[in-house]
Amino acid sequence: MKRIDIEAHFFTAEYEQAMFKRKGFPRMEMGEGEKGEKYVKWMFGPQLWARNPQALHRKLMDMGEKRLRDMDEAGIATQVLSLPAMGCDQLEAEEATDLARKINTELSKVTLKHPDRFVGLAEIAPQDPEGAAYELERTVKELGFRGAKANSNVLGEYLDLQKYWPIFEAAERLDVPISLHPTVPSQRMVGPYADYGFLLAGPTMGFIAETSLHAIRLILAGVFVRYPRLKIILGHMGEGLPFWLSRVDALWQDHGLQSGSSPRMARRPSEYLKENFIYTISGVLFPPAFMCAYLAVGADRIAYAVDAPFDSYLTANRFMDSAPICEEDKEKICHLNAERLFKL
Repeated sequence: MKRIDIEAHFFTAEYEQAMFKRKGFPRMEMGEGEKGEKYVKWMFGPQLWARNPQALHRKLMDMGEKRLRDMDEAGIATQVLSLPAMGCDQLEAEEATDLARKINTELSKVTLKHPDRFVGLAEIAPQDPEGAAYELERTVKELGFRGAKANSNVLGEYLDLQKYWPIFEAAERLDVPISLHPTVPSQRMVGPYADYGFLLAGPTMGFIAETSLHAIRLILAGVFVRYPRLKIILGHMGEGLPFWLSRVDALWQDHGLQSGSSPRMARRPSEYLKENFIYTISGVLFPPAFMCAYLAVGADRIAYAVDAPFDSYLTANRFMDSAPICEEDKEKICHLNAERLFKL
């Protein structure tokens, strides 16, 4: 069966150099284990760092024949490429804008060379919303990219703030999705996670909480009232949100009696989660979680993704092959939904 991985990650040489040169956070450093093995430390903060083996780092840097061979061996027709968690969102605006443009230009050399194998998602710097919207438009119209990736907070802020909405306006007008990718919780939220470092602040819990919070903030702010055709991609089986569909509606009838800002949505929150979001299987190859999402939002809203090279194609393929759903829905999840979303 044809498979399109809509969450595959990469680095460019410009990005790597910038991250190793930085003195503040985020940055990269080389580390050495007790047995002398080298690894790359992703430094999100003083107590927040992730350890990545050099072999993994090399896979992120590889945008050539080795990556293509790995895809062929796994039966992956196409990868949709984006930067991973440590993007440009946490840098100062001028530095972030310049670096994002260089990353996108470098990525375009790969996508233009192999247009059937690689699809680009623009790296943007939301710190400059108008500039980010312009960069999204440039990459779509000039470089052939099919959307953008934004991390789950921007220097501690969320994209529900109206100053960021030019990005959504551009995405809807261009008819391309935005992938909302996790990063560590914002400084306002990170305290309880930092006690246990990246172990808790990363994929175990912090990524999930941060990204699902961001998604619900977008709904409450009325983003999808203003931009009803906007599409947001959520990885990792929707960061738990399909499980909470009825719960997020719990106060809908009574919202006028609750504390807090009056929500600007026109319909139940769950309706936006069913219509404006696409959920991927990346990183959550757990049959009960998959069946929850499948029953909650349907096969038309789920897409195949692996989070490569962090996770295994072999494991993801076995998972989808054994999923207790009809072949027609497997075709939708493995490639048809991605083809429709990215106009492939």
